Amino acid sequence: MSSNEISIVTEYIKLDSLLKFTGMAETGGLAKEAIKDGKVTVNGEICTMRGKKIRSGDVVSFDGIEVTVK
Repeated sequence: MSSNEISIVTEYIKLDSLLKFTGMAETGGLAKEAIKDGKVTVNGEICTMRGKKIRSGDVVSFDGIEVTVK
């Protein structure tokens, strides 16, 4: 699994936006489908809420890529 870190300057970023921003999903539509299909985990648990607020310290995994938010 590939592991990366990203920094955000806001309080949070929504899960679907994070997938698109990091390139884990090429488009917002693909991010939405991946989340809806239960293919994305947040802190080790499957998350199906595309508007989930991802904050500093959260770890998001999808398709063999893991991103830690700083």
